Amino acid sequence: MFGPFERMVAARYLRARKGERFVSIIAIFSLVGIALGVATLIVVSSVMSGFQTALVDRALGVSGHISIEAYAGEKIDGFADLAARMRAVPGVASVLPVLDGQALLSVNNGAARGGLVRGVLREDLRKLAAIADHIVAGSLDGFEGDDAIVVGVGLAASYRLVPGSLITLISPQGAATAFGVVPRVRAFKVVAVFDAGLSDYNSGVVFLPLAMAQGFFQKTDAVTGFQLRVADPSHVEAVIPGLWGALGSCKVLMRDWRHANDQIIGILQIQKDTMFIVLGMIILVAAFNVISSLIMLVKDKTADIAVLRTIGASSGAILRIFLMCGGFVGVAGTFLGTAMGVVFCRNIVAIQHFIEGVTGGQVFDSRAFLLTTLPDQVDWADVGKVVVLGLALSLLATVYPSWRAARTDPIEALRNG
Repeated sequence: MFGPFERMVAARYLRARKGERFVSIIAIFSLVGIALGVATLIVVSSVMSGFQTALVDRALGVSGHISIEAYAGEKIDGFADLAARMRAVPGVASVLPVLDGQALLSVNNGAARGGLVRGVLREDLRKLAAIADHIVAGSLDGFEGDDAIVVGVGLAASYRLVPGSLITLISPQGAATAFGVVPRVRAFKVVAVFDAGLSDYNSGVVFLPLAMAQGFFQKTDAVTGFQLRVADPSHVEAVIPGLWGALGSCKVLMRDWRHANDQIIGILQIQKDTMFIVLGMIILVAAFNVISSLIMLVKDKTADIAVLRTIGASSGAILRIFLMCGGFVGVAGTFLGTAMGVVFCRNIVAIQHFIEGVTGGQVFDSRAFLLTTLPDQVDWADVGKVVVLGLALSLLATVYPSWRAARTDPIEALRNG
């Protein structure tokens, strides 16, 4: 399509000569504009996709693929038999009986906050990789008896807790006396500190041995729910009928991971789509810069176009020459921006720490964004969309100036030149 003659002339026009550097500088600015727009769009799209994926993965890591819960204020008796029947359902990988309750968490200095107390068996907690594989202090070996507790790094940092520290739990569901209901108060010793990767979970969830939690919340030999993991999370709906059959007449609320996280996934998807449209405008603005620089190049080369036409160059050849000039700016800017965006995404955590070290401020607040670190993955599907958008806009921007150049009348151009 592009012959040696067109390539040679386009290459000469792209190399600025003395007295013609202004047009070349504008072309460089257009290239940089496209590169920055593409890089920004790739970074934002990849970070938003990373947030969505990381939130779902980490939420599944601590909550399971299917949650079975008793109705408010009720309990599930005979949980061991129910758990055995559910483990026998085809497709179920594991069943984790849990006893959840709300309590006030307090330390000796008087600081207190509400939190979720979850009672589990030690062997089940060891199978929960999101917790057992991310113990940052202490050990799960001491998770037994009637005074052991495991806390998250957020809670530990707020209250300056270390293994061996004491934390007091206050349950509103206390014992009835002649003076009213007296809250149950019990001190526990921290045996381990975990980092689940979710700031809310690290700050608001603690673990007790199941037997101790049953006594503390007065639910003897009972649980409040089950956390199940399945072999194929993408086809979790195939397992649910079998679970209902295993549960029999037990009245519970069952939710799979898609319904449990659909609200936050929907919000992130809307934000991602909105940011893609808004930041895509940056590439559109850069494409207009390509139009401006190419129009100025056509104006600057009007006499050359006339000479080329008089020595036999066709209007199609002139069109292809300027298409290559503008196309080079667009293609080079798109691929340069792609490289910049991918490198930035791969090193975003290091860049975050560098900026925080230089400025002394906080770039990423884990309390506001749920995750404890910025996701550093690259969403190649989004990268492909951005590359297509950048190439399409930048190449379309070359059509009109190239068409105007091809329609230049050589006689008029030489007369006016």
